[in-house]
Amino acid sequence: MAKQIHVRVEDNLYDLLTEVSKNNKQSVSEAINSAIMQYVYKQTSSSDISGHKFTFIDLFAGIGGMRIGFENAGGKCVYSNEWNKFCQQTYFANFGEQPDGDITTVDAATIPDHDILVAGFPCQPFSIAGVSKKQSLGRATGFEDKTQGTLFFDVCRVINAKRPKAFLLENVKNLKSHDKGNTFKVITESLDELDYEIFYRVIDGQNYVPQHRERILIVGFDRRRYGDLINFDFIINPVKPKPVLKDILETNVDRKYTLTNKLWDYLQKYADKHKAAGNGFGFGLANPEGVSRTLSARYYKDGSEILIPQQGRNPRRLTPRECARLQGFPDTFKIVVSDTQAYRQFGNSVVVPLIEDVARLIDRKINDLEVKQD
Repeated sequence: MAKQIHVRVEDNLYDLLTEVSKNNKQSVSEAINSAIMQYVYKQTSSSDISGHKFTFIDLFAGIGGMRIGFENAGGKCVYSNEWNKFCQQTYFANFGEQPDGDITTVDAATIPDHDILVAGFPCQPFSIAGVSKKQSLGRATGFEDKTQGTLFFDVCRVINAKRPKAFLLENVKNLKSHDKGNTFKVITESLDELDYEIFYRVIDGQNYVPQHRERILIVGFDRRRYGDLINFDFIINPVKPKPVLKDILETNVDRKYTLTNKLWDYLQKYADKHKAAGNGFGFGLANPEGVSRTLSARYYKDGSEILIPQQGRNPRRLTPRECARLQGFPDTFKIVVSDTQAYRQFGNSVVVPLIEDVARLIDRKINDLEVKQD
C-alpha cells in the first residue's frame, strides 16, 4: 500500500522535475518516487562481488525472474533495466533496486562491465528492406542496419559495447517462426556478426513446475575471447518427482477468485460454440494431479486458460501467489501490486528454476573455456 509524504522543493528543481517527468511520460510524483528509489538503492547497495561466481546484468528485467535464477546460481547482478512502472515497483520491493528506465536512451558505455548478459527481450518484427539497396551502393550492412528500430537492437548494442563472456536471451517458442522465420534469422545472423557462438533450444517448463510452458533460450559465447571451437549442451535437470498442480495450490482461497455465474456461463457457451465449429478454443479446467496450460499475461481478464475446479461451486482463478508458485518464484517473493498487475507480471515472467539450471550450465562452460586458455 502506497503512503503519502509532502516534499518541498525549490522552484528551479520543480521546473527540472517537470521537464524530466514530461520527457519520461511520468507524473511529477512518479519522477520523485523514482529518484528516491535510486537514492535509497545507492545508499544501501554494495558493489562488492566477493563470494560470487560471476557478474551479470538483467535487461528487460520484468519482475526479476531471471535475476533470481542467476543469483541462485551464484551470480551478482550489477545492473538492471525495465521500463514498466508497475514492474519497477515489484522489482524494487524484492531487490531494493530501481531498474533503469527506457533502454533505448541508455548509453551502453555507462553500463557496468559484466560476465553474462541476461535479457528476456520483446519479440518485434524486423525489417531488412533496404539492405540490398545499401549493398548495391557499397555501404556496410550488419546488425545495426537489420535491427534498428527494434528493442533487440539495444541488446546488440550493449553486447557490442561491453563484450560479455556469454549471454542468455529468452523468448516465446514462436520466435523461430515469427514473421515467417525472418525475425529469428536476423537475430542469429546479428549475434553471429557480433562474433558470438550461438546455441538455442526450446525447453518446456513442466520439467520444473506444473505448467506446460515452452520457451526458446538462446545462449552465446564470445569467440574473440574463447575461439571458434566452442560446444554447449542444454543438459537440464528436471525436478523429481514431477510437480503437479495441487502442489502449488493454496488451501483457504478468497471467494473473490471464484467465477461469477455470468462469467462461467459465458465461458461455457463460448467453448460450446467453438467446439461445434470444430475449433479447440475454450476454457481450461485444470487437473490438480497434472500440469496446467501456459500462464499468459492476459490471465487477469477471465482466467480462462487455467481454471481450478471446486466442489459445489463454479471454478476459480489461480490467486497471484499461486501464479508466482506456478512460475517457480519462492513464497518470500513480495507481491506489492494489484491482482491485475500481478497476473500480467507473472504471466510475462519466466520459470525461475529452469533459468537457474541454465545459468549454472553457462557458468560451468565459461569456467571450462577459461581453463583451456590457461
